[in-house]
Amino acid sequence: MKENKGVLYGLGVGPGDPELITLKAARVLNVVDMVFAAASTKNAYSLALSIAKPHIPDSTPVRMLYFPMTQDQEEKKKAWEEHANVIIEELKLGHKVAFITLGDVMTYSTYGYVLRNIEEIAPQYPIISIPGITSYQAAAACVNMPLVEGEDSLLLTSGAKGGDRLREFAAKPECVVFLKAYRNVEDIAAAIEEAGGYQESIGISNCGQKDEKIFRDIDELCDRHPDYWTLIVAKQKKGDGTQKT
Repeated sequence: MKENKGVLYGLGVGPGDPELITLKAARVLNVVDMVFAAASTKNAYSLALSIAKPHIPDSTPVRMLYFPMTQDQEEKKKAWEEHANVIIEELKLGHKVAFITLGDVMTYSTYGYVLRNIEEIAPQYPIISIPGITSYQAAAACVNMPLVEGEDSLLLTSGAKGGDRLREFAAKPECVVFLKAYRNVEDIAAAIEEAGGYQESIGISNCGQKDEKIFRDIDELCDRHPDYWTLIVAKQKKGDGTQKT
C-alpha cells in the first residue's frame, strides 16, 4: 500500500485585502486538512487568518500557534521548535496542512523559522511554499509609485533600527523601503533627509485593510503614533522621465 505522506504548505496570504490572495493559495486552503495561523502570545488575533478566512471551508479546523513578541532569542527558539513539532504530528497522520502568514512566506515571516525547524527535525516530509503579495508591493500599487526601473537598486529593510541601514550605504539606492517602521519613524525620516535626493517619500499604515492610511508627507506621520503595520517608501524622483539603459 502506498504511504499517505503528509504535506506542509506555507502560504503567503497577501497584505490585507482578501482579494489579493493568490489563486494557488486559495485553492490549497480549500483542500487541506488543517490550517495553522500564527498569533502573538499577547492576544488571540491573527491578521493572516482574517484575510484567509473567506477561502477556508467551515469544516476545516484552524489551530492557532502563539509566538512570543520578545527579544529573548532562547524563548523564540523554544516556540519555533515546539510549534514545528505540533505541525509534524499532523504530518505523521498523513494530513495536508497549511501554515498561513501575512504578505509573503519568505519575506520577514515567522514561517521561515518554523520551516527550518521542520526541515531539521523531520526532513522526510515534503514542504511546498507558495509566495504572496508583500505589503510594499501593495503600497506602491496603491499610490501608483513604480519602485525601481531600468538599473535602479532597491533597499528593503526592517525599520527596527531606524534609519541606520540607509546611513550605512555610501551609494544611496534609488528606492528604499522600511518595513515595520512604527517605532522609529522620526529617525527614519531624519535618515532620508540626511541622505538627500529622495524627493518622493510616503508612509502607509495597514495597507490593503479597512483602516488603511496613506501619508504623502512623512513629517505628518512623525506627528502621530503609527500602527504596527506601518511602512515608509522613499524614492529618488526621475527628473526627465527616461530610464537608464
